[in-house]
Amino acid sequence: MGSVPIVLSEPSARTATMSDTQSVAEIADEARDWVIENWDPAMSLGDWWQRLAGAGYAFPRWPALAGGRSLDKAGARAVIETRRSVGAYGPPNGVATFLVAPTLFQYGTTEQQERYLPGIVNGTVRWCQLFSEPGYGSDMAGLATRAELDGDEWTVNGQKVWNSGAHYADFAILIARTDPDQPKHKGITFFLFDMRQRGVDVRPLREMTGDAAFNEVFMSDARVHERDRLGDIGAGWHVAMTTLSHERNPENPGLSETAPFGEVDLSMPVGEHAAAEARNVDGFSLSLSGGGGALFDRVIDETTGGSDPVRRQKLVELGAMRQIARWSNARAAARMKAGGQPGPEVSTQKINGAEMGRRMRNLGLESMGADGMLWGDDTPTDGLFHRYAMFTPASSIAGGTDEVMRNVLGERVLGLPREPGESDQREKPWKDLPRG
Repeated sequence: MGSVPIVLSEPSARTATMSDTQSVAEIADEARDWVIENWDPAMSLGDWWQRLAGAGYAFPRWPALAGGRSLDKAGARAVIETRRSVGAYGPPNGVATFLVAPTLFQYGTTEQQERYLPGIVNGTVRWCQLFSEPGYGSDMAGLATRAELDGDEWTVNGQKVWNSGAHYADFAILIARTDPDQPKHKGITFFLFDMRQRGVDVRPLREMTGDAAFNEVFMSDARVHERDRLGDIGAGWHVAMTTLSHERNPENPGLSETAPFGEVDLSMPVGEHAAAEARNVDGFSLSLSGGGGALFDRVIDETTGGSDPVRRQKLVELGAMRQIARWSNARAAARMKAGGQPGPEVSTQKINGAEMGRRMRNLGLESMGADGMLWGDDTPTDGLFHRYAMFTPASSIAGGTDEVMRNVLGERVLGLPREPGESDQREKPWKDLPRG
């Protein structure tokens, strides 16, 4: 497979253990002392990320193996806010941290976790997601990419599309059909896939924003070892749904304020990297890192957004939606903490998040007046809000369309019947289903 274990330096005894009786204030004080002692914007980005991971301050809610300290939400928030107050740059962010790592926590073997998590946390290994296919966008379970077992390896053939960051990814999370005689939601298996091998062709797709964050990926007799299968053979749909639940959760502990996508130079001084990122961040990164909401608040503060009574009413409605989102996130987190599976609230959140994005876009640009019609760095927020606004239509498509999410809610919450004929299709062997 070509995957090489990446060994994370063991934290010292002092940083590896955290007293259960520590208060939030004590956690914050300890974190502040560490950051002040270790933060240096002149050091390389790679060295800084390695220090954060080794000390357990990269993702404080995660276990030590994954650059964390197993803190609760309040303690982790104290660490993050303390780091920000000092001005220190955050940990890596992207598919690897908010999709791959949480899925590895839940389904990975000890060997898989030890092999892959260190490189995710210190930013030396980058990942992408190979789920969607050209002919099965909204019907992801109909996927046609095949994986056939050949000894202790699987041979993979097929095509994926809308793959964020695939043009620089080292590995991918991949779902492929392993048993066409099973119904479409069965017979799918989940793999950890090497993107740097022969037989993998990545082609970037240019967006209307001018960026090329998405790609299409072609696999021709590519290989994946049996040890890189995640979960049971044929259980890939269930694993993938867990992965997508993390994607739809805005309070995923694997999200950070740093831009989630883009090729990075680990040898660049971390201070220079942060400054360049602030200037060049794209709409995709702003959307997924949660930066859109902060930009919107900045627009309202810097314009006359709150002075008009009609706009004030819209602000109140948007504020209610944001509060409801926080409550829904807390409910989903409590369910998972209790050992359960994410419920339909993640679909509600996906729809709600896309709608909030559209409302923030409209209200923000409206509040700018004539500046809202411009494009470029000399507009309010140095053009960042405009980049976010241009990307908002994608929020209704990426990670499951609004229409699919509403179907999920209609069937699983309201008890409405499925589309005519859909129940029959769910039970038929995949090979017998109509194509296209």
